[in-house]
Amino acid sequence: MKFDPSSTVVPDEALRQVGQPTPRVDGPRKTTGTAPYAGEWTREWAGESAGGWQDEAPGAAYGWVRGAGIAKGRIAALDLSAARAAPGVLAIVTADNAGALDQAPRNTARLLGGPAIDHYHQAIAVVVATTLEQAREAAALIDVRYEESEAGRFDLAAERTKAPLAGEDACTQAGDFDAAFAAAPVQLDATYTTPDETHAMMEPHATLAAWDGDRLTVWTSTQMVDWCRTDLARTLKMPKEKVRVRSPFIGGGFGGKLFLRADTLLAALAARAAGRPVRVALHRPLMANNTTHRPATIQRIRLGAGRDGRLTAIAHESWSGDQPGGQPETAVNQTRLLYAGANRRTAMYLAEMDLPEGNSMRAPGEAPGMMALEIAMDELAERLGMDPVALRLANDTEVDPEHPERRFTQRRLANCLREGAQRFGWAQRPAQPGLRREGRWAIGWGMAAAFRNHLLMKSAARVRLDAQGRLTVETDMTDIGTGSYTIVAQTAADLLGLPLSQVDVRLGDSDWPVSAGSGGQFGAANATGGVYAACMKLRDMIARRLGVEPVRAEFDGGCVRADGRRFTLTEAVGEDGPLVAEDGIDYDEKLSAQWQHSTYGAHFVEVAVHVDTAEIRVRRMLAVCAAGRILNPITARSQVIGAMTMGVGAALMEELAVDTRRGLFINHDLAGYEVPVHADIPAQEVVFLDEPDTLASPLAAKGLAELGLCGAAAAVANAVCHATGVRVRDYPVTLDKLIAQEPHAA
Repeated sequence: MKFDPSSTVVPDEALRQVGQPTPRVDGPRKTTGTAPYAGEWTREWAGESAGGWQDEAPGAAYGWVRGAGIAKGRIAALDLSAARAAPGVLAIVTADNAGALDQAPRNTARLLGGPAIDHYHQAIAVVVATTLEQAREAAALIDVRYEESEAGRFDLAAERTKAPLAGEDACTQAGDFDAAFAAAPVQLDATYTTPDETHAMMEPHATLAAWDGDRLTVWTSTQMVDWCRTDLARTLKMPKEKVRVRSPFIGGGFGGKLFLRADTLLAALAARAAGRPVRVALHRPLMANNTTHRPATIQRIRLGAGRDGRLTAIAHESWSGDQPGGQPETAVNQTRLLYAGANRRTAMYLAEMDLPEGNSMRAPGEAPGMMALEIAMDELAERLGMDPVALRLANDTEVDPEHPERRFTQRRLANCLREGAQRFGWAQRPAQPGLRREGRWAIGWGMAAAFRNHLLMKSAARVRLDAQGRLTVETDMTDIGTGSYTIVAQTAADLLGLPLSQVDVRLGDSDWPVSAGSGGQFGAANATGGVYAACMKLRDMIARRLGVEPVRAEFDGGCVRADGRRFTLTEAVGEDGPLVAEDGIDYDEKLSAQWQHSTYGAHFVEVAVHVDTAEIRVRRMLAVCAAGRILNPITARSQVIGAMTMGVGAALMEELAVDTRRGLFINHDLAGYEVPVHADIPAQEVVFLDEPDTLASPLAAKGLAELGLCGAAAAVANAVCHATGVRVRDYPVTLDKLIAQEPHAA
């Protein structure tokens, strides 16, 4: 089905479940331990009526991955004799015996290294044994001799001057920035840095793999089932139709599980070598160095404005690094769209580096980009003597600043700013930093705009109505803890006029229609669009079977009403078996060409900074979001407060420390890599503006999850500056950086 805003948007009056605060339909399975995650899956719960637990991969062995001990060079010798002789060992797979492997386009570095080594902890072997402990012990017995390269590139600052533009579209210009900036009465030219960060999701990358002849099944933790299936088949050089991927429950991903990773490939190779199912989970250090991470950035921002605060010149340049053939961190994305200004320039530069692969982490591009841009706007407000909220309002725009002929589908940034300021009590904020004190604590208030684009993506589903009137929805859509099961159930229930109790949702299986998947805040709106398309096709089938015009049929309470007649859904099914319909949503490219689809918000934060120790405590957080129709306020709020929490981490503590001599992230566990805990996070308030966007999706919904992160870190950093008078441009904002600049004290 092609999305047509004039005919495929569901009327508000037809929605009884969608938009309601509905508890998760998958909650009982998670709280009773019957929701299987990849790392623990040997049995699947089939339900009491089907005999309870069913063993799907009997006799599974365990694989332990050995990572490279150097960052750049080659393996000179690999002695496996001691490991092979260890108790319980069934097989060892290395590049020497893995067979010919391809490399999928979505993978920048090889998932199995040797003899060449591309980065630290690149997988070089997987040892299979009867128990996990035996596999781990045997992997430690592998004797590796390396020839280490002396030419490793591990320091972004050192590589910055050599970094070229990151492709043909990496630079945009409008007007004459140089002349406008030189003539601007008020100028800002500042450089900001953000560090490498890791996803730190609770559930590790884990896979259980089993072969049945030449057919492969993997139970894995992936955000994108079809991407995983496609790339695994490509890497193993086998037909895609002979690979099945199952991923019904995921314990967090944040972009780290978008792409095929070493655990899935090595589990498949290990299962083939051992002749039995094999389970592989990456231990925490490998998650930091072996998988992807958010790459560090160096960002230079130049702003020129009139005395009234209106921007006359805006430039944003960003430098990041990645493995050869990689992609930049797109930190300038929001600057192209967020604020008005006729004279503009953005540019992204990409340095080739030998650190582990950089790639998507929650809100890639906008998360680190807003950390710089929204501090820069705060600094400009200081120079102008202007309120930070007023400065942003003065530079609002209704058109794409780079392409003024293109308008936004909805743009309620100003509403978010005003609503947030009113709720937070922003009018009581003293303009001068360092004035508010509570004992030995300096109190500061900060704010930032929030911005994230909404993406239109194809998504499909299959629906089945049985003789008992139960509806089953099947799609390979994933639920990474965000509530996909619930919003899919709500959508199907509304479209077929059923209570939620009559809808079963089955997700995360490559045997089912291909969905948008989970990532980039594109999942919910597009996946429910696919469910809409399938349900509308089923409605058409039901109506025609009952002899009524589909456009005149009303579905409610398990019944169909039309022309004064009433039928039950079970009558439509009859004795011929279930009715099955499959369809998907697709979008006309002209829709994106004509309209810019974006989401907006505003973050407000209060912090306290101890004047003696520079300890920072976040005391209040408020996020106001405008992101289309909110499909489920309960699950939506959970996503936003989780994102806000990640913003606190990015602002105050998260940093992968790079050993620039050896080329590794040395704090590669949760003891050394700090993330916020409950004591770090105060009560968080989230406000959703009523904003159905009929140009975005059939349910008038847009993406939401990452909006809560974009700008949150800058709001924290701006609050710290307001409390202390000290501006830190090098994230994270830690007490040593405050003390070094002599924070405000009595």
